[in-house]
Amino acid sequence: MSTTVGRVGSGRRRLIVGGVSAALLAGMVITALPLLADDEIAIAAVADTTATDVVQDGDNGVKTTLATCPRLCERNPRGARDAIVAFDVAAVPPGARNLRVRLRLYSWQRFDARVAVHPSVVDAGDPRPSLSTVPTSADDSSTELAAVSQVRKGYNEWDVSAQVTGNGRVTFALRQEDRSDRIYWPSMEYRDPSIRPRLLIEFDPPTGRPADPSAGVPVTTVPAPPGSPSAPASTAPPPSPTVAPTPSRASPPPAASPSVGPPAPGIGCGEVSALLVPSCGAWWGMYSPTSAAKGWDHGGAVAEVEAQVGRRFDLVHRYHDFSNSGSNGAFPDQFEQEQMRGGRLMFFAWESRIFSSGTTLTWHDVYSGRYDSVIDDVAGRIKATGVPVFMGFDHEPEDEPAKGSDADFVRAWRHVHQRFDKAGADNAVWVWVMMGWSGHYDRYAGLYPGDSYVDWVGYDPYNFYACNGGKTWKDPHTTVGGFYRWLDQHGIGAGKPRMLAEFGTNFDPDDPGAKRRWFEQFPAAVKAHPKIKAVVYFNSAGSTTTSASCDMTMNHTPSALAGFTAAGKDPYFKQPLPVNR
Repeated sequence: MSTTVGRVGSGRRRLIVGGVSAALLAGMVITALPLLADDEIAIAAVADTTATDVVQDGDNGVKTTLATCPRLCERNPRGARDAIVAFDVAAVPPGARNLRVRLRLYSWQRFDARVAVHPSVVDAGDPRPSLSTVPTSADDSSTELAAVSQVRKGYNEWDVSAQVTGNGRVTFALRQEDRSDRIYWPSMEYRDPSIRPRLLIEFDPPTGRPADPSAGVPVTTVPAPPGSPSAPASTAPPPSPTVAPTPSRASPPPAASPSVGPPAPGIGCGEVSALLVPSCGAWWGMYSPTSAAKGWDHGGAVAEVEAQVGRRFDLVHRYHDFSNSGSNGAFPDQFEQEQMRGGRLMFFAWESRIFSSGTTLTWHDVYSGRYDSVIDDVAGRIKATGVPVFMGFDHEPEDEPAKGSDADFVRAWRHVHQRFDKAGADNAVWVWVMMGWSGHYDRYAGLYPGDSYVDWVGYDPYNFYACNGGKTWKDPHTTVGGFYRWLDQHGIGAGKPRMLAEFGTNFDPDDPGAKRRWFEQFPAAVKAHPKIKAVVYFNSAGSTTTSASCDMTMNHTPSALAGFTAAGKDPYFKQPLPVNR
């Protein structure tokens, strides 16, 4: 991008724009909010301990760690230890189909050790149960449910579906078969709840009715790790047409939650509401940057990635400025118009700055009327598209201290929205986009413009890992879950669909396959958070400092590209709309 903008937090500013063609919209049925296809939930352990015959171990049931070790452990022929974890499953509805269950434990380090999971009859609440009731030799391999041949740094998972056939208590024993010293795992008492043992349950709903994982299910989801690290400096977008925020409808959007209840009779998958909410699944989107060397070909930047992944994106995201001219300010431009004709939805993120000069406007500049002519011109162009488009104004405002106070942001947002209303640009679908960082939780209520000014709630979750000096690898569930739960708990934007307006992941230099697995796990994470109805990958290396341990692009290695491609082929992200994708 042409202008560098210093910033702190979890997001970046780049974008791709996409729009809906008239032909596409003609085939869309205006309908209610979506129906879930399937879900995944995370259940916390109810008891855990370490089984051992080592008398010096003490009360293992209250320790913050579990331990595993083979029979010859640290030169002690009776030093074996097995981690015992119990869960109460109460989340599986009668008639659930294709039950898939994974046991997840966290390791602080990588180990060359095989660790297997077995069913257990041990009382996980026992302070120090004996190994006599736990399989500890190769002769007991017939009870093995699953195994990892190498313990990876971060989350490790075992498929235990064979042991979980419905609701009730299940207990597992982890047995370490080699490496003759202890491996420690966080227990349910560990101070960081995000890395405690979890049982992940996924199933297809009973035939004839949608899944509702929130109904009567005593589930504990995984909180985001405390002290979310700040994001490195980011760059502003390259010359791109300016996207002015489009005003939402004067009346609030429908209050029905995307995750609650079946669709109305006669409404099925492949239909889209007036506010661009798909009736099933979620939109699959992309921001892909270009450069002067490539002639600022924004259309080619998207087409190149589409060719790599073998599908069109539903949603294209791009950033625009207040210049009201050229590629940055006069949008939709030729590339965006072509993308709209091709059936893509557009997301115009409008920034109150001038990219070419590096000028930052204040929110007072916006709501004082100084830029009303710019706002009105943009509103007119948006209205002229004749189709619904996603609009945003100053994404991640919590990271813009030079622009004014939180109250100033709200006043500017409402002013822009009102100018669009006055211009009759009611085809703008407004997306309020925050970083979603826990360090700003105390500010989000004050940054929310109000339900009648917002159609979608967006946030920008990332697994930065080493990119910002962090040492915790966040899987997709952890990455997207923190702000999602905070919104639920505090009622901000209640009933509105949610969007991952930017998301991304780094790679793990110590585990070449980690990024691919992250992408492969991503669809299940979105299904487990069913209010998320659109996701946009931020495919820019320029958002962070690219190094031997940091590259956030999804296609920087064949392995990463294969994982992203597999995620995009998940039926949840492929809406059966009447357009050739």
